[in-house]
Amino acid sequence: MVFVRKVKTASGATAVQIAERQAGRDRVLEHLGSAHTDAELAVLMQAARRKVFPGQGELDLSPSAVPAGHAVIAGKTSALLWQVLSTVYARLGFGTVGDEVFEQLVLARVVEPTSKADSLRVLDELGVPHASLRTVFRSLKRVQQQDYRSEIATRCFEYVTSAGDITLCLYDVTTLYFEAEKEDALRKVGYSKERRVDPQVVVGLLVDRHGFPLEIGCFEGNKAEKLTIVPIIEQFIERHQLADLVVVADAGMLSAANLTALDDAGLRFIVGSRSTKAPIDLESHFHWHGDAFIDGQVIDTITPRVSTVAARAVNDTKLKAEPVWDPGVHELSWRAVWAYSHKRAVRDRKTLGLQEDKARAIVAGDKAAHATRFVKASKDGKALDEDSLARAYRLVGLKGYVTNLPAETMPATEVISSYHDLWHVEQSFRMSKTDLAARPMFHHVRDSIEAHLTIVFTALAVSRYLQDATGLSIRRIVRILRPIQQIRVRIAGHELTAADPLTDQATEIITATGVTWPTH
Repeated sequence: MVFVRKVKTASGATAVQIAERQAGRDRVLEHLGSAHTDAELAVLMQAARRKVFPGQGELDLSPSAVPAGHAVIAGKTSALLWQVLSTVYARLGFGTVGDEVFEQLVLARVVEPTSKADSLRVLDELGVPHASLRTVFRSLKRVQQQDYRSEIATRCFEYVTSAGDITLCLYDVTTLYFEAEKEDALRKVGYSKERRVDPQVVVGLLVDRHGFPLEIGCFEGNKAEKLTIVPIIEQFIERHQLADLVVVADAGMLSAANLTALDDAGLRFIVGSRSTKAPIDLESHFHWHGDAFIDGQVIDTITPRVSTVAARAVNDTKLKAEPVWDPGVHELSWRAVWAYSHKRAVRDRKTLGLQEDKARAIVAGDKAAHATRFVKASKDGKALDEDSLARAYRLVGLKGYVTNLPAETMPATEVISSYHDLWHVEQSFRMSKTDLAARPMFHHVRDSIEAHLTIVFTALAVSRYLQDATGLSIRRIVRILRPIQQIRVRIAGHELTAADPLTDQATEIITATGVTWPTH
């Protein structure tokens, strides 16, 4: 039996299809298009019904199936959206890859993230002619065989250096999980911030100070975050032959081996410090001034590289002034900058208060015993760790930063502001996970996983460019441009082209991106 059906798509549009019922399943015979308005839906439904002869249940796809004089939609395309995306893709230099199928997969992911197979449905709805699914999978193999990622990374680097400087980069990691039950050499169960127990991979992302992607790397799911930074940075340095670079990363990357490796490579770094380091770094300050701080106070001092007597001896409590870090003198130390914020102190006290209440409840037996901060075991059972609690309250409001940049090269305030730019890389990760739906992944072969990440990496670059140019999120840009369509209408054997009028928002996007598009 042949019939007309309406299907909701992931973008919120309504797809109109002619289908046939066979063996209890619907087989799509023709996809007529997707409607974004009631008027478009009515036209598509009318055209679909006319293609199915009433009462015969047979499908006639010939033009004679439409009564003479009636208009039929011959094709629809979101031409403006595709023009904006393809222009940005070319402007970033990605066309040098020379693979149209790869470009379509990247831009389809920007529009509506979905599986590689379903990307063909997205391209159909956009009105973009595309290759077969078999050709798509062949393209995925080429992504790895011909190392597309190196070419994309090179173009990203050229774009960033042409628009500004590359002296400071931001680095962070995230995890991408799989809908799989078993581990393998790459996909392994590891630490997950979301407490998932699915196999995963660890992904490291290097961006410029504004969040534009520069380098991406994939590691085993159980690999410690701090072991990923050096390989990514070394790969970036080697690819672009750099000699002067400042790398900013969070406290998770703070390990003696990492910092030494970065320093030995001639790189400069700024990483977050842990609050437990404060009593050592600020020992002299606590000795002379107590634990009183004023809002916005900054203390520029040093921190021992390793916890040895010789390393800690440089913080001499007999001297009231904080030591000024000199790389030629303090070979066993790094420079440390500590800042106090009243707003942070309020937040820290609130968090500590909740942790203290939980610890007291466990000690009193009112709450089930779990591994909890400020609870210690004693011969009489569990007890509140008063000393640790007091130390924690003493350090509220403090945030530390470790660097190998001398004060004359970068003032303490600039060290702090550079570290606070890390939210840009976190924003890029959020975009890759939500707007570009990088996870979960359904690939299981390493080459396919790497190819998927290359597509996501490229789509992220296109998205960041558009967001920076327009000030709008990529989701909003797609939502504004996608409904503006060009429609080919066939009447009595003649084909005409009609187009939706440009909205004010669409005009603003065209102006901001400099895309060539007729205004009338």
